[in-house]
Amino acid sequence: MTFVPVSRERMATARRAGLGAALALAMAAASGGQLLAKDDAAPAGKSEQDWTKSKWGPKDEVGAANYQTPDLVKKAADLVKTGKVYNLAMESNLSLPAYEPRKMEIMVVQPAQAGPAGTFGPNKATYNDDMIVGWNGAGTHIDGLGHLGVDHVYYNGHKIHEFADIKGLKKLGLEKFPPVVARGVLLDIAALKGVDMLKEGTPINSKEIEEAAKKQGVEIRQGDVVLLHTGWADMIGKDNKKYIAVQPGLGMDGAKYLTGKGVIAIGSDTAALEVLPGETKDLFPVHQELLARKGTYILENIVTRDLAADKASEFMVILSPPRITGSVQAIFTPVAVR
Repeated sequence: MTFVPVSRERMATARRAGLGAALALAMAAASGGQLLAKDDAAPAGKSEQDWTKSKWGPKDEVGAANYQTPDLVKKAADLVKTGKVYNLAMESNLSLPAYEPRKMEIMVVQPAQAGPAGTFGPNKATYNDDMIVGWNGAGTHIDGLGHLGVDHVYYNGHKIHEFADIKGLKKLGLEKFPPVVARGVLLDIAALKGVDMLKEGTPINSKEIEEAAKKQGVEIRQGDVVLLHTGWADMIGKDNKKYIAVQPGLGMDGAKYLTGKGVIAIGSDTAALEVLPGETKDLFPVHQELLARKGTYILENIVTRDLAADKASEFMVILSPPRITGSVQAIFTPVAVR
């Protein structure tokens, strides 16, 4: 795999435009069809070597999913009192905003059925089939542990040239992710601030998390899946470019606070989870902290409004992305039940 230098100026442009632009820049700069580019500047934390070793051992590929236990699954099931089910996924289509060059579309075909004779068997059976053409990072999706790294080093010390291949990840693929049935906690940060929608660039850190949890009468525990309601998804259809370019979101202090609690995943009703513009000049440092350093999964474009409207602070949540071998991310439908 070939790594091609990219200037600070070009990376700064990508930083302003968002992760999708950074990915597009990397692809444009890479040679021979490779998808990665090397930044001129060493990312923050490069000298910190302890984070490259998982506390679950050198063979660990699932990170915080290890927090799930049979006992916690049973406790999550005990939260179901009304039987109400919440679909936490947005519809995936070309109109849903996504970072360039990401997009997703469907193609419906009728194989071997052209013309009047295009039927099967004496009963003249016919059928439709479909193909998905697009990126796994569009729509409601989960970021796997092979998505963001620090200077080409990823979760549990995996180096890019050792596990990333154009045909799929050899390590950290989402096929390793176990189906998660967990206690879900929704923190309504918009309600905490007394607004319907937080302003772009508003960081959510330990102060806001603790205040929201106290106000709602919940605590965050090991093995939880935490969702943040910001109201930002209401921007979709009104200003799609703004929806992905800037947003309220998780700050570094908030990320460290939640990983310190031992949560499995963190999600929100935004395109990137973390606050944009960021708190520093670093490019997506919260992604690095969660995925590469702590093995905590990221859920993006989550529908949180229905839970917030029902003041549902805790519930059972189910995360079961498709088992596509070597996948980095996955479009899927998380479900909450209370």
